[in-house]
Amino acid sequence: MADTQQVDAKAERKAAKLARQIDAFSKAHGGAEGQVAYIGEEGARIVLVGEDGGWGDLVAPSYAIAEQAVEKAGITVHEAFDGEFAAKVKTGPYEWTRMAGIQLGGPSNT
Repeated sequence: MADTQQVDAKAERKAAKLARQIDAFSKAHGGAEGQVAYIGEEGARIVLVGEDGGWGDLVAPSYAIAEQAVEKAGITVHEAFDGEFAAKVKTGPYEWTRMAGIQLGGPSNT
């Protein structure tokens, strides 16, 4: 029973830390919305999109912890990263260059 309590306390601390990071992102970007996606054994990805179009992501060790974190942060959470939510993301030259590099086999080392 003590092991379960330790795991729960650790999960609670991780969710609280992620919620603080989400809050900081939200404050820096005039508000934020998010989406939680399961990424396998690694846990869950929390994609954040700010009101200014800035974006970022965090990785939680489990889907449950990710859900707890976004709930604590009080942000709007979308079921999918599409439609109006995805359209809020603003990308710049860095992102387009990076995406092109990935499509073409990665950046050249020459």
